[in-house]
Amino acid sequence: MVRPRSSRLIAGLVLAGIALPALAADRPDPFVAAGKPVDCIQLRAIRSTNVRDDRTIDFVTGNRKIYRNTLPYSCPSLGFEKRFAYRTSLSQLCSVDIITVLWNTGPGLQPGASCGLGQFQPMEKPAT
Repeated sequence: MVRPRSSRLIAGLVLAGIALPALAADRPDPFVAAGKPVDCIQLRAIRSTNVRDDRTIDFVTGNRKIYRNTLPYSCPSLGFEKRFAYRTSLSQLCSVDIITVLWNTGPGLQPGASCGLGQFQPMEKPAT
């Protein structure tokens, strides 16, 4: 059976979409743990985040320190969407707080899975 060209293209893109995350996971982690984990980090210190996968978020602070949060459980679609929201009444983000994955639905963002955070592990690049 010969498939139309468009269905072969779609099948190839689906396979590439499955393979690319697996290839990205093979890259070595450039950071190592540096000290004891903490329960909270100051919200005003957070400058950016890097969602590494469905369980791991790196929080980058203004002084370029990285705090890795490994969620206790996998958070569906977090690694794919790479965006989340949180709500806290404190000036800190803590290990007892919940994040909500934000799904891109075209014209806007919709809330997805809600997942608990873990402790914040200080990270650094190892000396070479």
